[in-house]
Amino acid sequence: MLFNIPTLLTWARIVLIPLVVGVYYFEMPVHEANLIATAAFLVAAITDWFDGWLARKLGQTSAFGAFLDPVADKLMVAAALVILVKLDRADAILAIIIVGREIAISALREWMASIGARKSIAVSLVGKLKTTAQMSAIPLLLYEDRIGPVNVHLAGTWLLWVAAVLTLWSMFYYLQKAWPDISAHSH
Repeated sequence: MLFNIPTLLTWARIVLIPLVVGVYYFEMPVHEANLIATAAFLVAAITDWFDGWLARKLGQTSAFGAFLDPVADKLMVAAALVILVKLDRADAILAIIIVGREIAISALREWMASIGARKSIAVSLVGKLKTTAQMSAIPLLLYEDRIGPVNVHLAGTWLLWVAAVLTLWSMFYYLQKAWPDISAHSH
């Protein structure tokens, strides 16, 4: 279903991407751009949780929603990481690790689905921890300003490094889980 409430929330996440990125191209004080981008990213992160919960609660799950939800997540994270690298708030190698893993695992899932083995690489706890770390790091790095004694940039940087480590760990975990199917279908 293209337009039920959960899917509309997912579309809203996609629509917020230009706002998160675009505010840094308008002439406004950096503090204001940081605040707007952070708020938009946080709204998107909340809708990510909320759309899945609503889809299950309202019985409005759909194949299209199941496809669009992870695409929206990956687009939002990739766009935010690109702007953070541009602003020199995140290391490019971390962005490459995170975005590269997302592309690789998405391709792996697509291939596994084509051979009827998608369930063997279902979302794992380490994947959920990775998502939590990056969804915490990104708004901190977008906001960047200090909050009282807290160095938000430093906290965001540490969390992004944690996310990158968990990203690699989860990628190897998924590859390990898929290896029997990869071996069986590689001939």
